Amino acid sequence: MTSHPRGAPDHDRFTIETHRFRRELLAHCYRMVGSANDAEDLVQETYLRAWKAYSGFEGRASVRSWLYKIATNVCLTALQRRRIRVLPSGLGGPYDGPDRAPNPIASEEISWLGPLPDGWITPPDGDPATIVVARESLRLALIASLQHLPARQRAMLILREVLAFSADETAEILGTTTAAVKSGLQRARARLDEVEPEPENLLEPADPRARALLDGYIAAFERSDASLLEQVLRTDATLEATPFGDWQAGRAMCIHVLGTYVLGTSGDWRMIATTANGQPAAVVYRRDTSGVLRADGVVVLAPTTAGIARVVKFHAPALVPMFGFPRVFAT
Repeated sequence: MTSHPRGAPDHDRFTIETHRFRRELLAHCYRMVGSANDAEDLVQETYLRAWKAYSGFEGRASVRSWLYKIATNVCLTALQRRRIRVLPSGLGGPYDGPDRAPNPIASEEISWLGPLPDGWITPPDGDPATIVVARESLRLALIASLQHLPARQRAMLILREVLAFSADETAEILGTTTAAVKSGLQRARARLDEVEPEPENLLEPADPRARALLDGYIAAFERSDASLLEQVLRTDATLEATPFGDWQAGRAMCIHVLGTYVLGTSGDWRMIATTANGQPAAVVYRRDTSGVLRADGVVVLAPTTAGIARVVKFHAPALVPMFGFPRVFAT
């Protein structure tokens, strides 16, 4: 690594040396905080701090590890003043009370986990094998589980087991000792074993079987046909949606809730396929009282060879333009 003289930083050199890490730093910050928008803000802060410190960077570490040190500490500072982000399944067991429509929870009570558009972190010319590994480390179930770890333990686990930094490098990034990293990592693994659901062997989004499951789910909504859900959901499928605290377990319960309270009539919904968190997804539009199909949110599916294992719907209209789609569906 070439040393940089102290004094005025070289903007062109800074851009050349740091820009190629932006996507992976965004993924890192997302793993830490569970929000794509927050992660984007934290990456902006990372590059601002890196630019200010660049003239003093002397190449004692790689540019990559130097940026990760800044980004990790930016995230840790941000997490000191923020509640952890969760999915409904992180609040307790599935709803098994009397039949009723799911109840929303006020936004001031809960900070919800959000999805990450694949397009934000997948380079257009990236190595396919590397992309698959990155997708696996961004699955919704894993991100949700990571949020339950103390922030520094979360950072240790991500740096060591996702990003493959050595224990010594992780200690340098976090400003601690190698022994502290090893003990913290042990505690993080133990806690993750307690909160992480059994890992699923998910199909890749480009797999024709995954696309067929997504198409079937979309068709069920656009035709308002609950029977189509029988063909795509696994018998043990789960259904959860923010900002609703209730979530459902088992295909029969999922279909009942969707058919009774959600599907409506044919033409009420339109969905456009996309990908999020390395999983098949769709941006969702719902017809309003004036007949206009307006942005409603994003749904993310967990497809397996036996069917869809998990459906997570994010009721947040602002997500649709975040995924690159218009707020109103043009008919």
